[in-house]
Amino acid sequence: MSTPQQLAGWTHIYSGKVRDLYVPAGTPEGAKPARLLVVASDRVSSFDFMLEPPIPGKGELLTTLSLWWFDRLAGSDGGEPIANHLIAGAEAPAEVAARAMIVQALDMLPIECVVRGYLTGSGWSEYQASQTVCGIHLPDGLQNGDRLPAPIFTPAYKAPQGEHDENISFERAVELVGAEHAEKARSLSLDIYNRAAATAEERGLILADTKFEFGVDAAGTMTLADEVLTADSSRYWDAEAWRTGTTPAERMASFDKQIVRDWLTANWPGKQGEPPVLPDEIVERTAARYRELIERLTA
Repeated sequence: MSTPQQLAGWTHIYSGKVRDLYVPAGTPEGAKPARLLVVASDRVSSFDFMLEPPIPGKGELLTTLSLWWFDRLAGSDGGEPIANHLIAGAEAPAEVAARAMIVQALDMLPIECVVRGYLTGSGWSEYQASQTVCGIHLPDGLQNGDRLPAPIFTPAYKAPQGEHDENISFERAVELVGAEHAEKARSLSLDIYNRAAATAEERGLILADTKFEFGVDAAGTMTLADEVLTADSSRYWDAEAWRTGTTPAERMASFDKQIVRDWLTANWPGKQGEPPVLPDEIVERTAARYRELIERLTA
């Protein structure tokens, strides 16, 4: 992983797979800051490995799309305003401004709030084995990529760094965060999904599934945080391809790094040791897919 950028007035404290986190310079070690600087990088990972080279412009595209969705969900789409962690008027350092957000520090819930409107991915695998997804029983006869009768809330436990997140039942989410927080997170997640799916549908896109993260602010308000409805946190499909495609690959070609995953699957047997360097063509096609999504959504 590349060395985090040094930024005047901020101290780097953490780097994830994609984002770098900073606190105001001078914050005492162990103290909770009032604000954080979150910088999205161009790094790309797949199968829990960091890959080279990065995807040019990815961090800026993810940040731009998150900010667009935060604005819509704050009420510009006509829906009930949903609190988010952005600090209005705060300006990030110029050298990272296009891919950065200054946000409130929250007490984050230790769950990812996943909403599925379509059956695919790990949900499809579980359905084939038990006709359930995260313990929710689904109708007979569904196929990979089918629309569900209604969107479902299927939380996941956020595992420590380096470990896999774990799909959990709603009852387990209640044990982890308490009934009030779990019910609020479920209600907000389903509301956001329905609003976003309607927006996507107007633009010829399907929002198959997505994941949200929430925290609680000092006043006790459940607050939408992290990124929201980007290609890295959501599965978007082309609606026409989904209707007319004859294979799962055609119907469910997503606007994300699926191109990278497919190339690695074909060119890295066993997925052991250092992953191969991504060819220029794969990098360029992936960057174009990210750009296409944001252009179609925000045009």
